Amino acid sequence: MLPVLFVIFCAATARLFIWPETGIPERVDAIVVPGGPGNRLGAAIALARQGHARFLVLSHGMPVPQSMCGVHFGPALSICIWPDPDTTQGEAEATGRLAKEYGWHSIVLVTTPDQTWRSELWFGRCFSGTVYGVTTPLPLLQWPRQIAYQWAATFKAVVVDRSC
Repeated sequence: MLPVLFVIFCAATARLFIWPETGIPERVDAIVVPGGPGNRLGAAIALARQGHARFLVLSHGMPVPQSMCGVHFGPALSICIWPDPDTTQGEAEATGRLAKEYGWHSIVLVTTPDQTWRSELWFGRCFSGTVYGVTTPLPLLQWPRQIAYQWAATFKAVVVDRSC
């Protein structure tokens, strides 16, 4: 029985945190960058400059220079948010409020593979539109810590705190 549980655990880890389902249509209303490791900011700016969205939402849950707030990257206007709490849940709540204000129907989250599934869960609770995910590489040495962290954070999001 233990080997079967181990295989299930490994398969779930691979599906949820290593190779999550990702993709982006030609256009979405906003590109959203939750805080975390990896080159999220660079990847999001590249998508914005390619014209994938009208807005680029940058969370101060990661280092964002103030000079990047309220400027255009290609056709996308950047909007900086200060999530409260400073968590994925707080970022989802702040983005949900922006989505209502601006009438968004679709967003893409720029994360690392380990955070994609859980981010889509949180943002899907706080935003009634379609949520897509794209990823930027996670440095190899961060994988063990991030997988352990994501399992704990996923348990919290699925079992403990199910609100927006």
